[in-house]
Amino acid sequence: MHQSQGQSGRSQTRTVQSHMQSQASPVRAPGERWRLQIVHRSAFRYGGPVRSSYNEARMTPENSSRQTTLRSRVEIEPTASVHAYRDYWGSTVTAFDTHGPHTELVVQATSVVEAGPEAHVPDPLDWGRLAAPDTRDLFGEFLRPTPLTAMDDPVVQAVREVVGDAGPREAAHRVCAFVHEQMEYLTGATNVKTNAMQAWTTGKGVCQDISHVSVGLMRALGLPARYVSGYLHPRPQAGIGQSVTGESHAWVEWWDGGWSGYDPTNSVEIGPRHVTLARGRDYSDVPPLKGIFSGPRSEGSKVTVEVTRLA
Repeated sequence: MHQSQGQSGRSQTRTVQSHMQSQASPVRAPGERWRLQIVHRSAFRYGGPVRSSYNEARMTPENSSRQTTLRSRVEIEPTASVHAYRDYWGSTVTAFDTHGPHTELVVQATSVVEAGPEAHVPDPLDWGRLAAPDTRDLFGEFLRPTPLTAMDDPVVQAVREVVGDAGPREAAHRVCAFVHEQMEYLTGATNVKTNAMQAWTTGKGVCQDISHVSVGLMRALGLPARYVSGYLHPRPQAGIGQSVTGESHAWVEWWDGGWSGYDPTNSVEIGPRHVTLARGRDYSDVPPLKGIFSGPRSEGSKVTVEVTRLA
């Protein structure tokens, strides 16, 4: 059995409606909202017929106070047995397996989402309340370092000096600004297995690395923090109906009485260009697609993301 790719003659297509609506209507956020269509396509080629394949896709946008998923479907070629569920972290998962011989696997997720800024930002707690035993127990999984987010003591000490006597919310923003200033965005400098300290040491990485470093430093300060995966429309002045090439994106959220988010890669607040897919402790909890297969090795993959502003 081989591990399938981690992102990252036509056969029948099985369409999965994995749009899990929340019971209550999402609260409309003040400020600008965009309606976006996202088409995320992953294609994998094999050196010969693959007999069996078992996979999980986290490619269905959530419903929340700042985001409404109007339509979402996941299409799989060849035909597959499928079911959808919510994982431990609350993300929608499309699990599927196929057992007919195939030399290519194609997974395409198409979604239409309305997104904007967060509706309600609660007053922040102070450091004393965050350090209370009940808070640390409740958010323990988002306070402990993971292999992908652990940061060495000298770096933590440096960020403590940057944060100074700032309260938790301001401290989170200072961490994001610090990481943004210190790390250069460079495609190809790292891979999905690169951990935060490795990326920090080179001073280069992509959104995944910048988010891992930011999450790790926030946790080291005593601030519950989690990794968020999704999409970002790359053009702030995007015209209606214009399709552009996008890509999977990542940012961070922290809890200081409520969850707040920030995009340290671009040094911007989370807003109408951000579409949330999944959350977890780090990237290993939220890969868009992962699985295993039995057969010849993969000969490569191609992943494309097309984003269109509809309104």
